[in-house]
Amino acid sequence: MSAPAEQPLPPMRNGIFLAPFHALDQDPTEALHRDLELIEHLDRLGYEEAWIGEHHSAGFEIIASPELFIAAAAERTRRIRLGTGVVSLPYHNPLMTANRIIQLDHMTRGRVMFGVGPGLLPSDAMMLGIDPMTQRDRMMEGLAVILRLFRGEVVTEQSDWFNLVNARTHLLPYTRPHPEMAVASAVSPSGGRAAGKYGFGMLCVAATAADGFDALATNWQIACQIAQEDGRTMDRNGLRLVGPVHIAPTREQARANVQWGLHKWLEYFARLNPLSPRTPEGMDPIDAMIATGQAVIGTPDDAIAQIHRLQAKQGHFGAFLQLAHNWASFDHTIKSYALWAEHVAPVFKHANASRQASYDWTMSNANEFIGKAMMAAGAMIQRHADEQAAKAAAS
Repeated sequence: MSAPAEQPLPPMRNGIFLAPFHALDQDPTEALHRDLELIEHLDRLGYEEAWIGEHHSAGFEIIASPELFIAAAAERTRRIRLGTGVVSLPYHNPLMTANRIIQLDHMTRGRVMFGVGPGLLPSDAMMLGIDPMTQRDRMMEGLAVILRLFRGEVVTEQSDWFNLVNARTHLLPYTRPHPEMAVASAVSPSGGRAAGKYGFGMLCVAATAADGFDALATNWQIACQIAQEDGRTMDRNGLRLVGPVHIAPTREQARANVQWGLHKWLEYFARLNPLSPRTPEGMDPIDAMIATGQAVIGTPDDAIAQIHRLQAKQGHFGAFLQLAHNWASFDHTIKSYALWAEHVAPVFKHANASRQASYDWTMSNANEFIGKAMMAAGAMIQRHADEQAAKAAAS
């Protein structure tokens, strides 16, 4: 008795995580408009999601309000869903955050997604006089209030950083009970704990970094355990993994393309992010990032291999989000996203599974089919010849 055929993993969605990263020698106004143009391209290419960051310092990640950006992007697009990636909850009064998201939910007719986190850049917190040690607790406090407001409750609550008195939202969400929600997760268990407590999705923003890759299974398991304690099951379709990618028709072309801006990104990232790639002395940074799996810089086949690597580690996840980075010129960046849509996405959507089965069946029986077709053609030739001969004899 043969073993049952292995079932393919469910289809995977495709998207981007747009911090964004713009080097200091680029015009910021043009950079923001190119970001909007990028979202338009992705919508036309069939990408399902784009998540937009919130940052307030350090000069590179220049979107301060993902909600404003999403409102503009929504007017230029038709299908792509747009998420806050993420709103740093300790920086905002919970009522203000709830109202902005509800308004976006109505304006986009349900295309907005609500990603939350404690705040990534410590320099942002410093400017607001917030102790980084308090950020994760404040995120959970703000989150609990926002969910009550989404439900239409009247909230009176005071903490050491906000005060609400008979607070309510004058609109309820367009999406019921509220927009899809996700929480940022890197290395610490805070993201997994919040996701498990509320049944949110997870944005694994460092999935391909060494420490983040190692923590993938751990943080997901933490979320699953906490959810189970409340009688719920985590949905893998809400699990999103983030990693940098640049692809081209050849590996040589991809490496040449990223020389345009990779080193500026590395310099910025290395000084601010503890999860940034560390290049061994004397080694080319591109070689190091490829060798460790930190990034894909190569061909569509290399990108496919990276997804298989992540699936081997994590199992099924709902979406892979390419970390938008501006390593290459805008033209080459757009081409990279197009190559992904054309050659990588179909593999993990099983878009060609039926076509492949039809091709394989046809080719495996080709000799038989061609033989029968030739016999039929020969029979028709003979029939025609016989008919002509009969006509000639009759005359």
